[in-house]
Order: sequence, then structure tokens, then C-alpha cells
Amino acid sequence: MNFDRVIYTGSISVPELAVYSENSENHLYRINEPDPGIFIAESLKVTERALDAGYEPVSLLMKESLFESSGKELAQRVLDYDETMVYLSGEDELKKITGYNLTGGVLCAMKRKEDADPKKVCEGAKRIAVLENVMNPTNVGAIVRSAAALGMDAILFTSGCADPLYRRAIRVSMGNIFQIPWGYLPEGQELKCLESLGFKTVAMALRNDTVDIDDGILKQADRLAIILGSEGEGLLPETISNCDYCVKIPMYHDADSLNVAAAAAVAFWELSKAK
Repeated sequence: MNFDRVIYTGSISVPELAVYSENSENHLYRINEPDPGIFIAESLKVTERALDAGYEPVSLLMKESLFESSGKELAQRVLDYDETMVYLSGEDELKKITGYNLTGGVLCAMKRKEDADPKKVCEGAKRIAVLENVMNPTNVGAIVRSAAALGMDAILFTSGCADPLYRRAIRVSMGNIFQIPWGYLPEGQELKCLESLGFKTVAMALRNDTVDIDDGILKQADRLAIILGSEGEGLLPETISNCDYCVKIPMYHDADSLNVAAAAAVAFWELSKAK
């Protein structure tokens, strides 16, 4: 292994580390305009999954003790790309650089890819998750993790969702955003796009005029898009009224609803059974 481009640093003033400590997520998103921007992968496993999915690293910031124990293989993978650098630091200095205790001892700045065409994302898909205006990165990450684990073939987001490559969203998803095809629906044409791709649409909503979540008509559908709405208001009324089906998860003990991430897990598990 060749570690010529590994730098030990205890200073937060190294200009190359500004990408980790000084830039907002919004700035990272636009840092390479007109090309796609940069995102930050956090933890060894998440960074490995991003590399496996073909994302190109810019640099790696790693806790020195991790490098000496189990991080050299990851460092070498990053160094295999031309002009990348690996920076090592102690735990206390890493906290100064990032402003918090670093989960997993690894941060990796990586180049974004161009947004994928929904048609390409959904090629061959039978069951997909659709997120409409889910704005909390933690919820986005949790839904992505459930979608990958519970049988969804792809995920589509509306433009009003939190960025699935936001650092916290990636971490909560355990890197599963790199394990499943995903992309964005065209703004203002979301349902028309799903219809053009041959999907029957299922609105997850707390209404009385609903189809049971285990109804055979849903399981018989060849292609099904399961649509989940924002944390506070749920799906837009026009989305509900224009979907093919509306489905409600039964509640007990006077509970009025589930968190959107919990509801997603239930829906994915049930509606993926017959794909």
C-alpha cells in the first residue's frame, strides 16, 4: 500500500478541511456548479457503500487510531483515485474540525452524480416508494433504510423533500441510499410521471374511504407506487384525490397516527409481499 498522500494534522486551519467544517450543506450542494456538488459520507461502512456504488471521493478525513487499526484499506481505496488526499487527526481535533463527536471516525467528501431519470430508476421495478415533501433528514434516512430492507425496488423523491445525500440522512439510512436506485420526480408532473411509467398509485393517508392495506387488489397490481407525505400535513389533498387507491394503517388504543418512517416500514412490508 502507498500512503504518500496521507497527511497527519492536528490543526483545524488546514484549508483543505474547510469542506468538512465551514461549508453548509447548501453550499456543498452547489460547490461545483454547473456540475453537481459534493456530499459528505460519514462512517467507514457508509463510505465503503458509496465507493461501491461508484461515487468518486474528493478527500477522506479519518481518526488516526482508526487508520492504524482497521482503516487502511478504506484509505487505500480513496487514494486509488488521482489527486485525492487522506487526512488523519486525533479524536479531540476531529471534534474541533467538525463541531461534534465524529460517528465512526470517518468523513469522506464525495462528488455527486447527475440526477437519474425516473424511467431509468424504475426500470424493472414492481414496488417503489415515493416521498412527497418529507422534510426531516432523519425521516428520509429511516424511510430509505426501510425501503431497501423491506422489498422496495426504487425510491423517488419530490423536490420538496430533504436531500437524501444530506449527511444525517445518509447516516440514518446506514448507506442504503447507495444500495437502491433513486431519483427525483419532475416538479408539477409527479403523478403523471408515475402513470406514464405504468404504476398504480397508493396514497398513504388517514381517511375513512380507504382500501385495507392487505386488500388483494393491491397485491395483484403489477407495478405499485407507495406515496408517503410530509411529517405534519401528510399528503397534499390533490395527491390523495388523484391516486388510484388510498390506504390507511389501522390504529389502536386511540393512537391517531404513526411517524411517517414507521408507517413506511409497515406499508413496505405488507405491500411488497406479492410483487
